[in-house]
Amino acid sequence: MRMSMGLDARQLQVQKIAPRMIQSMEILQLPVLALQERIEREMNENPLLEQSETDPLAPDESDESEVPSKDTRAETEKELVVDNDHDNKDDFERLLNMDSELPNTFDDSFRRSANRMQEEADRRHDLMANTETRPESLNDYLLHQLSEMDIDDRVEAMAERIISTLDARDGGYLRMPLGDLLPSNHSKEDLEIAKEALAVVQSLEPVGIAARDLRECLLLQLTGDVPLYDEMKTLISHHLQDLAENRMPAIQRKTGFSIETIQAARDAMHKLNPKPGNAFTKTYVPTVTPDVIVEQDENGKYKVTLDDDRVPRLYISEYYRTRLQDPTSTDEEREFIKKKINGAQWLIDSIEQRRSTLTKVAQAIVEHQARFLDEGPEAIEPLKMQQIADRVGVHVTTVSRAVDDKWMQTPRGILPMKRFFVGGTQTGDGEDVAWDTIRLKLQELIDKEDKSSPHSDEDLVDELKKVGMTVARRTVTKYRKKMGIPSSRQRRDWSLVKK
Repeated sequence: MRMSMGLDARQLQVQKIAPRMIQSMEILQLPVLALQERIEREMNENPLLEQSETDPLAPDESDESEVPSKDTRAETEKELVVDNDHDNKDDFERLLNMDSELPNTFDDSFRRSANRMQEEADRRHDLMANTETRPESLNDYLLHQLSEMDIDDRVEAMAERIISTLDARDGGYLRMPLGDLLPSNHSKEDLEIAKEALAVVQSLEPVGIAARDLRECLLLQLTGDVPLYDEMKTLISHHLQDLAENRMPAIQRKTGFSIETIQAARDAMHKLNPKPGNAFTKTYVPTVTPDVIVEQDENGKYKVTLDDDRVPRLYISEYYRTRLQDPTSTDEEREFIKKKINGAQWLIDSIEQRRSTLTKVAQAIVEHQARFLDEGPEAIEPLKMQQIADRVGVHVTTVSRAVDDKWMQTPRGILPMKRFFVGGTQTGDGEDVAWDTIRLKLQELIDKEDKSSPHSDEDLVDELKKVGMTVARRTVTKYRKKMGIPSSRQRRDWSLVKK
């Protein structure tokens, strides 16, 4: 084998995505609120972008002749191309002549109007006024209680160290051995102080905090005055795993308690909190604003419209269009204006492309899932993104970006657009059926089963087959677990079993 070094010329075909295409894909993927933020940021960076000063939600009281029509903008703006490879003389002349086509609705200045500056100031003020104060954390809550206790300084310092290790997201458990919180050369006295400090922390609210495992957490919440105290203490101390597996006969043999007593104690245990620290975790609930609204027309057909009234209509600044042809403009100024016109036009075109693509994709989805909107979740049809892509005539990745993080307001409520895409299988008759339909039927079979002898997964396969749904056992097991449904042994009600 001979090795050599040298240069050779080869021709390779490399696919590159134009910046304009990248921007169009980014704009398409944005939900309506994010699109508003993107437009505002672009307007701050590009002085050539202007927007309509009228409130799109307010009644239009102005003369229609004063507002350029959508068709006019499409003809005058969409064909505009600005680059450094051509002089674009015709385009710039047309741009200058737009003064006669578009009335003087903008200030002859690049500076923001007083109204716009006031609106921005009001928005910032509202944002500050509506910002939530930081909620009290679990650690702050425990330290506040600790500060009100009259205890030894060394115990208090150790208790503070223990509190610092607790995480509300983990339920407030103490996951670190006490010895790890002490110096490597700690004495027995130090360990006793640590144990005393732990007892102090475990006496604080919420009850069960700083437990080292589930058993200790539940025992800390038991008080002697609760019904079935002795039975619950026995079950928690020695039979938690048997309870989790619903092994009632085994517990009965080991404790001598009746099945009824064991079940009553287990029901009482369900009132205890296995993760007391979770009360201090703040659940984030995102604000949902629908991008698409679905309504029925007089013929019962579903029609989609985009809820983009708050998306401003953008124009290229008249001031800079005039400035481009001003003889006093410098070469640097002209180059700056050309570059900004290019960016502004790309943004305007991308927003228009988003509007068109999202409308087509949403309409295709609604037409395919009309039965779902009419009858409910049990009537949803199997649907893949490739089907919508073929129907609309776009690439499947375009459909994916169009529905990503978008919501649709329908007669069935506000739903994520991805909700309409579901997998499926075929019935014995060759008919397609969605997995959502199978899951609903699976839940129905389990709700109606005999709890003294619940259906095994094999039984559920047979029951589904009776209604024309052919599903593998492993698939039933998979969806049962995803739905949070216990196994047949865990679902058995031993009080109904004949003795």
